[in-house]
Amino acid sequence: MATEVGEKVRALRKKKGLTLDQLAEMTNTSKSRIWELENRDNARPTAEKIHRIAEVLEVTPEYLMASGSGPPDDEEADRAFYRQYKRMPTETRRKIRAMVKLWSDD
Repeated sequence: MATEVGEKVRALRKKKGLTLDQLAEMTNTSKSRIWELENRDNARPTAEKIHRIAEVLEVTPEYLMASGSGPPDDEEADRAFYRQYKRMPTETRRKIRAMVKLWSDD
């Protein structure tokens, strides 16, 4: 029986159209480790693995680990994007801000 984390990972992986192999490759994890996470109740992923998986699935690690949360919403997607944004080079962030300014009504 899968844990709630495993169920979320499976649902998000399938929603993105990723296979176990693809998610494993994108997160530098073995296919069997992803399968265990999705299907076993005793899978104990490291914080680093949860972080990598969350990043690829475009959610936060907190979302994956939270109990009882439903499907990710726009706010969750924004939080995940902001984590990526903070790690981008300064010039890339500047360009993104300029594009957003062009799109806004203000």
